[in-house]
Amino acid sequence: MSLHTPDLTKFPPRSPRVRLGGYVILPRMLDKGRATLAGKNGEYHYACPLDQRFLEFAGIDPEALKKELTKSDTEVLAWINANAKHKRTAPEIIAWSNWQENRAPDNPEGREYLNGIHKAVAPKREDIATWFDVLDADDFASFGGKA
Repeated sequence: MSLHTPDLTKFPPRSPRVRLGGYVILPRMLDKGRATLAGKNGEYHYACPLDQRFLEFAGIDPEALKKELTKSDTEVLAWINANAKHKRTAPEIIAWSNWQENRAPDNPEGREYLNGIHKAVAPKREDIATWFDVLDADDFASFGGKA
């Protein structure tokens, strides 16, 4: 692995909001995959349910993608664009990414789960409403931040 391999035992992966090629989730997934290959993924899991949202939208096999993770983000994105089963237009990617960024629990079990994490990591914050909000707060708190 290169010098750019994140050590997720020391700091979190990129926020799910960070975009690459217009896609949210993708940079975070790349960080987790690279850290997994290097044995430095800590509590983070490559191809987790959040990652699956991107993988399914693009039509990418996670194991095939994992073989590309020694390359730069730009090179990986080019590989994704060439190998995606679902060729998405820029407006489709923007719409999907915006939807993911604003996605919140749509059932009582999901809401209870999100609220539990919210209460544990940032009980005084009133701005946490989406899955990305709670992930960012959890990443911050997990590495010593006071939310």
